[in-house]
Amino acid sequence: MSSHHEKLNYLEYPASNLEATKAFFSTVFNWQFTDYGDEYVAFANAGLDGGFFKSEHKARTDSGSALAVFYSDDLEATLTKITAAGGDIIKPIFAFPGGRRFHFLEPSGNEFAVWSDQD
Repeated sequence: MSSHHEKLNYLEYPASNLEATKAFFSTVFNWQFTDYGDEYVAFANAGLDGGFFKSEHKARTDSGSALAVFYSDDLEATLTKITAAGGDIIKPIFAFPGGRRFHFLEPSGNEFAVWSDQD
């Protein structure tokens, strides 16, 4: 059996604005994209590959969605990059046992978080 057997392999998210979402993740996190028609785009260079499908739905924890969490060596620098690229901070930096984190919305309204164990 391969080392990928029964491991998470791919994530998919809705996106109302595929172009804005692609630009945001490319700018902030250096993701790479492959378009598959007008309603689907795959992403790579994200730690786990995935895609965005054209939809008005949004992945948000307040509606029961799972939360994808990025790691950062410099939480404040990552927050600055996110806001400069048009991300909306919905939970400012807060401490929790083991580190600090914040939550943000990307241009299509999906919620993500960034955490760090660095002070």
